[in-house]
Amino acid sequence: MRPLHRLHPTLASLALAAVLALTNARYDYHRDELYFRMLDPAWGYVDQPPLTPLLGQASIALFGDTLWALRIPSALCMVGVLWLAVFTARELGGGRAAQALCAWGLAFAGVALAFGHTLSTATVDLLVWVAVLLFAIRALMRDPRWWLAVGAVTGIGLYNKHLIVLLLLSLAVGLLAVGPRAALASKWLWAGVAIALVVGSPNLVYQAVHGWPQLEMASAINESDGAENRVLLLPFQFLLVGLFLVPVWFAGVWALVRRPEWRPVRALAVAYPVLLVIVLVTGGQFYYPMGLVIVFYAIGCVPVAAWARGLGRRGLLVTAAALNSAVSLVVALPLIPVGEVGGTPIPDMNNSVPDQVGWQAYTDQVEAVVAAAPEAGAIVTANYGEAGSLERYGEHLPPVFSGHNALHQYGPPPADAGTVVVVGLPPAQVGVYFEACTVEAELDNGVGVDNEEQGEAVLVCTGLRGTWDEVWPDFQRFS
Repeated sequence: MRPLHRLHPTLASLALAAVLALTNARYDYHRDELYFRMLDPAWGYVDQPPLTPLLGQASIALFGDTLWALRIPSALCMVGVLWLAVFTARELGGGRAAQALCAWGLAFAGVALAFGHTLSTATVDLLVWVAVLLFAIRALMRDPRWWLAVGAVTGIGLYNKHLIVLLLLSLAVGLLAVGPRAALASKWLWAGVAIALVVGSPNLVYQAVHGWPQLEMASAINESDGAENRVLLLPFQFLLVGLFLVPVWFAGVWALVRRPEWRPVRALAVAYPVLLVIVLVTGGQFYYPMGLVIVFYAIGCVPVAAWARGLGRRGLLVTAAALNSAVSLVVALPLIPVGEVGGTPIPDMNNSVPDQVGWQAYTDQVEAVVAAAPEAGAIVTANYGEAGSLERYGEHLPPVFSGHNALHQYGPPPADAGTVVVVGLPPAQVGVYFEACTVEAELDNGVGVDNEEQGEAVLVCTGLRGTWDEVWPDFQRFS
């Protein structure tokens, strides 16, 4: 195994951390981040395990309740992914050039910038997947005792998402298809499985006791977004790392298939299409396979660095990496002023941008409605972004409730709240529960960015029909 050349990954990780730190407080919270702030500590929630919200809340406790502080774990996760990718390139014989290409190419790839900019379960999951794949490569190439590390990281990953199970199932199919099949009978592999189950058991017990609510959540995602996710799945395999670097990770897949010395890890090349089929059938998010793509990129750096020994080829490779970085920076990070971004294609290219715009303006508009309706005993919102925004920025507001995902269990509103302010729910939908509902405002972020809130009504509803205990189950929704 080649020595680790620390200079390039150290400089690249510092550059990545600096860029994320300088830009992560621009725009506003992502709606998911506002949600994480509201969740009470628990072993799990109806829509997700607890790790990512706990990381965000721990960072707030340490560094203060600011957007910048909340996103510190995201930057650290991406720095960790960068180093793990470099270790992967080194594991398969990559020297100084391969490690440098891996570090600098990945540092400013779209996936690292986008996932490092906001705190999300996908951010943490990417770190888990790349770690599991590195340790699996070591177990297959060097020492089967590394399966214990695979099991430990998998167990931790179960507290973030259960998708890691899909990766391991896909890898198992790959091992059955192209070997080495003996790995599946290894006592170390099964010991790793036991470790994963023991470490992850509290979250699994939570799911079992509560009737596996994440299966209902997965069904809701498939029903609402499944068709769009299937359309986006294949194109985004090329876009998230960056079009200019696609030949590098393609070279990684090709080398896994062709190089005899890499035969022990050839199963990775089979696992990828298997995983794509699973995600396609289930209607999962297009970024689910990104951990494998990053590992393919790291592996591809080895043959590509060997190919680029000449000055001309090296210049071509550096140019491709630079162009990829430039495009990724503009699309993934909030470099364009928020007042101008609505006039660009960026919100359509990066769907996380609209979810970071307008929260303070929306809160001000709801506050104005509440001030004109002092009898309102509660606020009910359509989604957790609106609820989280009012909780974060609102002043002198009645308690805020939402039926969205885990927030439903924090309701219902007080029994004496016969008049409520309703945010984002259609008048026709909510009006059946009240004697009267009037539209008092329409949300407007003021910068022309179209998102889930833009143009939605703020209602004042009076005369609740029945009790909140009776109607609150109808407000529950998953997405």
